[in-house]
Amino acid sequence: MSAASFFVIKSFVVTCEANGISGHEKYMAIALSEARKAARIGETPVGAVIMKDGKIISRGYNRVESGRDPTLHAEMIAIRRAAAKLGAWRLIGCTMYVTMEPCSMCAGAAVLARLDAVVAGAESDKPDACGNAKDIMASGSLNHRVNYTAGVLSRECTELLSDFFKELRKACGEEER
Repeated sequence: MSAASFFVIKSFVVTCEANGISGHEKYMAIALSEARKAARIGETPVGAVIMKDGKIISRGYNRVESGRDPTLHAEMIAIRRAAAKLGAWRLIGCTMYVTMEPCSMCAGAAVLARLDAVVAGAESDKPDACGNAKDIMASGSLNHRVNYTAGVLSRECTELLSDFFKELRKACGEEER
């Protein structure tokens, strides 16, 4: 069995073949491990992984607070690293897996980077000023469209975010909602 044929979810190893795990779920689990890195340093737990030809070419997790930079979202970090690794800003043939629906900045970056697809875990229940990520990535008024899929490992992605914010509210002395 190759190293690529298994991955870690939480603290146990499962084989993709034995458990019928899809490629989307496999790569989202890797993005979840990136999101957990963000949570460990007090950042909003969002992680991203960019794949090309079945290989991970970059990873990222939120670093907005620690980097004191509003653009250090997981997706932006992963896009920058992928472009550096490929030596090109056009990420044609690449798919990004992200644990939460991208914000308008990150959706716009996905379009500008020419990603083929974005696969999200948790979906946002709040559209931002530009609509939602799906609206931006599918816009006919832009020069590129990104295929968008949401809901992959949604429960796990949503729980990670919910648990993080519950603990944050508790630490700040706020009542649970």
